[in-house]
Amino acid sequence: MEIQHVIHDHRLSVIENWTTEGSCHAFGDLLDGPPIYGCNRCTFFVHKSCLDRLKPEVQSFFHPCPLVLSDNCYHEKCHVCFGQIYSNYRYQCKLGCYFSMHVACAQKPMVEYSDEEHTVQHFTHFHPLKPVVDSTLQKHEVVCAICEKLCSSSSSTYGCTECKFFLHKSCMTSIPRQLINHLIHPCTLLFLTTPLSRCCDKCGEDIISRIEFSCQSCFIHLHVKCALLPTVDSEDAKETQHFSHPHPLALIENHKDFNNEPRCVACVETCLAPTPTFRCSRRSCNHFFLHKSCALKLPYLPADMVEPPSHPQHYLLTITSLPYNDEIRTCGACNRGFDSCLIAYSCQEDRCGFNLHLDCSKLEPSFVLDGPDHFLTLIEKVADMTCHFCGANCCNFILRCLECDINIHIQCLPSAPKTISHKAHLHPLQLTKSPLEDELNSEEEAYNSEDEFYCDVCEQKRNKRELIYFCKECRFIAEAKCVISA
Repeated sequence: MEIQHVIHDHRLSVIENWTTEGSCHAFGDLLDGPPIYGCNRCTFFVHKSCLDRLKPEVQSFFHPCPLVLSDNCYHEKCHVCFGQIYSNYRYQCKLGCYFSMHVACAQKPMVEYSDEEHTVQHFTHFHPLKPVVDSTLQKHEVVCAICEKLCSSSSSTYGCTECKFFLHKSCMTSIPRQLINHLIHPCTLLFLTTPLSRCCDKCGEDIISRIEFSCQSCFIHLHVKCALLPTVDSEDAKETQHFSHPHPLALIENHKDFNNEPRCVACVETCLAPTPTFRCSRRSCNHFFLHKSCALKLPYLPADMVEPPSHPQHYLLTITSLPYNDEIRTCGACNRGFDSCLIAYSCQEDRCGFNLHLDCSKLEPSFVLDGPDHFLTLIEKVADMTCHFCGANCCNFILRCLECDINIHIQCLPSAPKTISHKAHLHPLQLTKSPLEDELNSEEEAYNSEDEFYCDVCEQKRNKRELIYFCKECRFIAEAKCVISA
C-alpha cells in the first residue's frame, strides 16, 4: 500500500517488517514498531500516527487565518506557547502573517468551560484562564494585559498565575479578533500573540504583554490598548487615538484650566469652549491641541500611498506631529518653520528630513524651466530665499523647484506669461507692478502707505510690493496666484 503525503516528494510505502533502529523524520521519536511508512530511496521513515497528525492545512483556535504545514528550517519560536520549535515541521500562516506554531499547539484541544472551576480557554493565551481570587488581587499588583489598567476586586478578573497573565472579564469578552478600517492603519489589523519584543508603532513604548494588533505585510505593530481606543468620530469618546499623534488624546473637560489660549495644531485657530478639543496629556507634548472637527477632516495618508509633486524622489509622506525637542524643522516648499503648526506631512525615509505644511502639500507645479528638468511651483509666502536669476531676496510669491532648491521671481522667469487671460475678466491681463503705488508721491511713501490693496479675483488683501496682473482699461487687478493655474 502506498500513499502520497505533503511532507515528502515521493510516495510512501508501508514497511511490513521493521527491524532496524532509527528515528521518525516527523518528530524525532524512536521508530520502535509498526505501522511505519517510508521511502527506501531517500531513507525517509515516519510513524503512521505522525502522518495522521501532519495534516496539510488546519484551523487553530489561536489564529484567525488558515495554517499550512511547513518545514521548520529556522527552528524559530512558537507564537502561541513561546517555546522553541525543534521538530522538523511547523504550521505557519497561509496568508503571510509570519505566524508559526508547534504542530501540537496548532492541534491543541480547547478546554471546555467548566461550571465547577469556571475555567475558560481564551485565544489571547495558551493556558486556560481561571477566576482570580480577591486575596491575590490584594497582595499583588495585577494588571490587565489588554487595557493595562489595574485589576481590582470590584471587577471580575481571569488569569494564568503560571505566566502572570491577567484579563478583566469585560476586556476578555469584548476584544475582537480583527480590526477593519481602523484610523491608525488602513489595512486589517489582526490580533496576534508573539514571542518577539517589539515597540508599538503608535506610542513608541515596548509591547511587554506579548499580545498585539498587527499588520504583518506593512510591519505595523500596535499595543492592544492603542488599537482599541475610541476613534475621534465617537460621540462619547473621552479619550481617543489619532493617526497624527503617537500618544492618546484626552477630551478637554474644562477650558479654564489653561491660562494661555491654546491653538489647534491643524488649523492654528484658538481652541475655545464650547468647541470640542482633544489634548495630549503627556508632559512632553502638553502643547498638542487638536479640534475634534479638524481631527475628523484630516485625511489619513499612509506611507507608500502619497506621491506629492513637491517631493518626487521620496513618496513616503504621512501626516504626523513633529518632535517637540528637536532641531528646528522647516517646510520644504516655503522654507518657513513649524513654530505654530506642529502637524506636517513628513517623509519617512531615514535622514531625509523633508516636511511640508498641510497647505503647502496641495501646491502643484505651474511652470517648467529648461525643458522637463525643473518643475516650478508658485508659493505665496516664503522665508530666507534668494532669486537665482537676479540675486535679490524673495519676500513673497516665488516660483520654486523644490527638488533642486531653485527659486525665481515671476518677473525673472523668461517663460512666465507677460499677458494672460482669465475667466474672471473679459480683457487680457498684463504682468506689472501695482499701478496704485504709482499714484503715491514717492517710493518711500508707497512702501509705508497704510492704504489697503485688494485682489479683484479673490477679493482678499494683497501684498502691495508684489507684481500683479492688471487691466489698465478697467483697472482690474489680480494676484498672480489667482490667475496662474497648473
